[in-house]
Amino acid sequence: MGDTNKRTRPKRIFVNDVDRYSSEHIAKFLSTSCVAGETSEEVEAEETSPRGEPAFQLVGTVSPSTKDEKQSFLLEQYTSPTRDELLGHLLECDVVVYNISESATQQQIEDATWAITALHDEMGNFKSRKMFILVSSVMTWAMTKPQNPEETDVMLTEEEFRRKRPHPSFKNHNNLEKLVLKLGRVKKNKLTGYVIGSGIQYGKGENLFHYFFKVAWLMQFPKVPLFGQGTNHIPMIHVYDLGGVIQNIIELKPKSKYVLAVDDSKNTLEDIVKMISATLGPGTINKLSEQDAISMKAFKPEELEYLNINLRLDAFIIKDSFSLRWKSEAGMVENMASIVEEYRDTRQLLPIRVCLVGPPAVGKTTVAEKLCSHYKIHHIKIKEVVEEKIAQLVGIVNEGNPENVSEEEVAAAQKELELFNTSRLADHLVFDILQKKLNSKPCTNQGFVLDGFPKTYEQAKLIFSDEDMENQDLMPEKPLYNKNITPEHVFALNATDYFLTKRVLGLPQSVAEEKHYTQEEFVPRLTRYRQLSTAEETLLDYFDELEIHPEHIEVTTGDSEYTDVIKKITEMVGIPKNYGLSPEEQEEEDRKKEEERMQKVAAEAAEKKRRNEAALAEMAAQYEEWQKNLSEVKRQEHDLLEAHALPLRNYLMKNVMPSLTEAMLECSKIKPEDPVDFLAEHLLRNNQKE
Repeated sequence: MGDTNKRTRPKRIFVNDVDRYSSEHIAKFLSTSCVAGETSEEVEAEETSPRGEPAFQLVGTVSPSTKDEKQSFLLEQYTSPTRDELLGHLLECDVVVYNISESATQQQIEDATWAITALHDEMGNFKSRKMFILVSSVMTWAMTKPQNPEETDVMLTEEEFRRKRPHPSFKNHNNLEKLVLKLGRVKKNKLTGYVIGSGIQYGKGENLFHYFFKVAWLMQFPKVPLFGQGTNHIPMIHVYDLGGVIQNIIELKPKSKYVLAVDDSKNTLEDIVKMISATLGPGTINKLSEQDAISMKAFKPEELEYLNINLRLDAFIIKDSFSLRWKSEAGMVENMASIVEEYRDTRQLLPIRVCLVGPPAVGKTTVAEKLCSHYKIHHIKIKEVVEEKIAQLVGIVNEGNPENVSEEEVAAAQKELELFNTSRLADHLVFDILQKKLNSKPCTNQGFVLDGFPKTYEQAKLIFSDEDMENQDLMPEKPLYNKNITPEHVFALNATDYFLTKRVLGLPQSVAEEKHYTQEEFVPRLTRYRQLSTAEETLLDYFDELEIHPEHIEVTTGDSEYTDVIKKITEMVGIPKNYGLSPEEQEEEDRKKEEERMQKVAAEAAEKKRRNEAALAEMAAQYEEWQKNLSEVKRQEHDLLEAHALPLRNYLMKNVMPSLTEAMLECSKIKPEDPVDFLAEHLLRNNQKE
């Protein structure tokens, strides 16, 4: 019974640095694994699905900066443990995975060296066999040459790993690989060591290739930069497929202790960047020097070392012996569409598509501009879209360099331009231009705000309906539409005719003429809008049928800056789903905030100083007033005492002083022993005589 429990309990697996790209996704993959070769897309999408107990329990270390972020896929996480504490955790595990495959620091290499050595020293205390897996890099093969120098296209395999030569910056990686293989080869060893030579990893939001994805998604340059010639072949592997390799080693325990983990692609760097640009960006590339990569802060020198590797490797062990459910066996170029979707989903770079409708002068353009600024999406006004298209056609027709534009392209542009030179542009041309604009990379990447167009049910149907899907035989429950260009949020701004008319009358004449809000133009436009709003099938009905239910927002006179309107819309749309501010914009934003903070501090200090000075002045005035009042009180007291003393003085001078003076003179003559008694008797005698 004990043996059964031992076989069925989940294996405890340690992974270092699970808050870094590579280790994080390896740990996530292993945490959802069941049996060798079976990771489930369903488990990844819905981790709570009932699939029984997982095959592995994951524990690992995290950096202090992420210690407060509990990783849901970890049973336990350790922050800055001492080596004694960490060794205790490692001894509790069945498998220890140390990943040094991505820009490993010297400290990481030292930690991995310590871990394998410490575990080897503790083998005598193991209750069961343990496995140590070092995830290294193919950079330890970087300087390996074919046995026959004339065979430039020959592929290297694991069988030749003993003669591999590392890149100069990866000698420590190579030495650690040798140590793991050596310590894991002792007879009757309770510790088995494996080394994985991992290809450059990609997928799940990207790591090394992130720069190319980001500039393509942002449409930051007319052409995506490629640093260097790009003719070098890069051995690669999807990060989840690397997780699958680790899972197979744990489950299958292959005889070969060195395993290459690369997919079946033989792509060059140029192939990769071209496909990223074509799928996500402008579709073209621009070759720059490697020094440009440093000056543009696109890559660090150590990252360029990975991008410059030139190897053709063949991983026959994982092909012949492993049971991998490949995520990307053919490589990044062949699977770029799904890789791009992973990139968008992992980084939550999802387009925000908004449609604003409402009567003329209600403020749609103002609100649209504020939303575009907040979400960093594109403002779509039908007039500007048409003007942009015409300017593009004129540019093609006037292009004088046949290398850039072919004669066929010029002729097609000229023919199309003639259609635009009519008094009124045909609806189907307008719709076609708008569809192309909404399908453009900037709009599909970031999103857009449609400002006041379409206006009718039929227009919306012609623009957003998916013709290919509508041709299918099955009758859909609701109208089929192109989800890539159809707004996901619709807001109807409402206001009374009185409010709108009053607003228009308050505009300067020049502004009214520019916006077609003169009396002759505005009233028919408003009347037309009200008629369309009461039609049998309205624009809002179209979105209702798609279950994209419009939200109605009242515009009032008390919200001239549209603060309340923007607040309501952003609460319903949610947070921005983009990269946010660029480093330069963030720096400028931080500078402005710091400037505002300093101004606020200075203003508060000045106000405090002013209040203190006012208080001191008030106290000085009060003290002066108090001193003045005190002097007055003393004078009045003196005068009062003087007034009270005058009658008493007169009384004494008339009735007391004569008798007392006579007695004192008599006393002075006689000089009695007791002058006081003498005075008393003298005064008494004189009083009786009188």
